[in-house]
Amino acid sequence: MATVEHRHQHFGQAAEDYLKAIFKLQGDKPVSTNRLAEALNVSPAAVTKAVRQLADKDLVVHRPYRGVSLTADGRKAALEILRHHRLLERFLHDVLGYGWDEVDEEAERLEHHISEKFEARIDRLLNYPKFDPHGDPIPSEDGEIADQPGRPLADCEREDTVVVLRVKDGDPAVLQYLQGLGMRLGARIEVLDKQPFHGPLTLRIDSADRSIGRELAAHVFVGSPRDLATV
Repeated sequence: MATVEHRHQHFGQAAEDYLKAIFKLQGDKPVSTNRLAEALNVSPAAVTKAVRQLADKDLVVHRPYRGVSLTADGRKAALEILRHHRLLERFLHDVLGYGWDEVDEEAERLEHHISEKFEARIDRLLNYPKFDPHGDPIPSEDGEIADQPGRPLADCEREDTVVVLRVKDGDPAVLQYLQGLGMRLGARIEVLDKQPFHGPLTLRIDSADRSIGRELAAHVFVGSPRDLATV
């Protein structure tokens, strides 16, 4: 394993933002430049230029009309910056008292500027957490990452009983609303009813009855109570 001080090579904030975005969007197939532009709120022309520069550094592979994918080195760099981000989110949430709707934006500002020594001290202070405040896995120091936990709440059926394992972290307003419904990590949910034709779900969250639409339910990922041991 590389030493703490020299494990990560910095490529600049913009490049690291691109690598992290590609990793989060990639899945099992390359990411289109249009989708990447939308995710980063930049023009397709800016994406094309940035991707070309990343390809010159052997961090991505870009096949015109097929999309962009990370090389092994690109994946390693993406996971390192993602580790910074998610550890910072836990620190902001657990130590400084930030809400789960606030930590993503603040971590974005800080993730490019902390050293590996600082990262290691945060990790130790937090007792080596495996997941961030939204339930997303934190990459390990060795560049490994666990699978995303849970299945969409929108896929549950009537009479299912599940617990919240993860929520999408991209929209603070959604996170605030979910928190108002009681959908914290670990919350117990009973599906009382599910209307057909993409209609709403009626839920009992802990002891309160709620109704939410399928679109909102797609932001919440759930599993069985025994899955909580892994989050």
